[in-house]
Amino acid sequence: MSVASGPKGTRDFYPEEMAFQQFIFSSWKKTCESYGFEQIEAPMFEHLEIYTQKSGEEIERQLYTFKDKGNRSLALRPELTPSLARMVASKGTSIKKPVRWYSIPRLFRYEKMQKGRLREFFQLNMDILGISEVTADAELIAGVIHMMINLGFTSNDFKVRISSRTLLDQLFSSIGIPKNRFSELYSLLDRKNKISESQYLDDLEKIIPETNIRSDIENIFNAESLDYIESKFGSFPAINELQELFRLLKFYSFSEYAVLDIGIVRGLAYYTGIVFEVFDIKKSLRAIAGGGRYNKLVELYGGPSTPAVGFAAGDVVLGELLKDKNLYPGMPPRSTVFLVALADLNHKDLVATAQSIRSSGISCEFSLKNVSVGKQLKYANAARSLFTIFLGGEEEKQGLVRIKDMQKGTENLISKDEIVSKLQTII
Repeated sequence: MSVASGPKGTRDFYPEEMAFQQFIFSSWKKTCESYGFEQIEAPMFEHLEIYTQKSGEEIERQLYTFKDKGNRSLALRPELTPSLARMVASKGTSIKKPVRWYSIPRLFRYEKMQKGRLREFFQLNMDILGISEVTADAELIAGVIHMMINLGFTSNDFKVRISSRTLLDQLFSSIGIPKNRFSELYSLLDRKNKISESQYLDDLEKIIPETNIRSDIENIFNAESLDYIESKFGSFPAINELQELFRLLKFYSFSEYAVLDIGIVRGLAYYTGIVFEVFDIKKSLRAIAGGGRYNKLVELYGGPSTPAVGFAAGDVVLGELLKDKNLYPGMPPRSTVFLVALADLNHKDLVATAQSIRSSGISCEFSLKNVSVGKQLKYANAARSLFTIFLGGEEEKQGLVRIKDMQKGTENLISKDEIVSKLQTII
């Protein structure tokens, strides 16, 4: 085993990668806070039971699990929603609702790696708890759309594909599928695009041996509108809810970003109502984000009955799409100002000037080695500094310094006493 690289499915974040990550994170935070969400965090590992309780023992195959020194079964978190539900449940009725929380957790899943999927990754989570009305679903779908817009994407780049587990439940019941087959059917439908057509059809026949019912399922998933579903299968309460959701999205001016896709089912068992996923237009990548209603999860962990809706967006797929679309502006300046010391400058004065600039809240650096002016300018370029200030020489004797705009190439003489005030006006 080589230790030159990290464990399979993980990443090293050098300054370039870290800057790219922080570009994404800062945009995420901007979106969440503009919508009035508060940030939370939870433990990086949880009791294994928190995941098996909602998903069954088979989920353990996808987790990094271990025993602690007390022989307790623990797992590195693969998602944050169970932790969030546990946190809300632990507060009982004392927590003020509605809850509007966001988080950017580091997560772990032991699974096959492919483009857009690693074993260690980060996610943005936005959740609203305590609101049963579809207005909460609309607010969160607006939030995920706004998140994409803030990163530079347009309606030509992505779409939010919306469905409803409630409507699917009602449709499946109406065509004669027993409820005990629903979870297995949802699991298959969720991985439909990840397996071959022949495997999908074989697996579907095992779950639904009746030919006529399989034909009805195909009709359901070929539906392109709620009107078609209503004309083919009749009226259902969940249709009205989806119609209301699309009406609300018009109020946000986000209609062009959202489409009906009855084939979106979300494989996780805890979803109870409207579900949605965000895909690039070409669907060349995995889902960028996904979420929906999970009204029973807080109660599952011992809390009061609490309606809830949320979504998660992964940084890996999003990063791939940002690079594909050339939307990353590049690394920001390492320091705003670089001080270049001429030969006669006292090191004490160099440090004092730097500290004065830093104390004003402006980033500043200088060469820690005694090198030529040319070498110092190379350092300034490497630091991507916006401005270079030359200290020392004849101008210093006159109480002046030369400031150079590194982007425009222009230079000006200013009073040494005005360095900070001048920088504050031009930055």
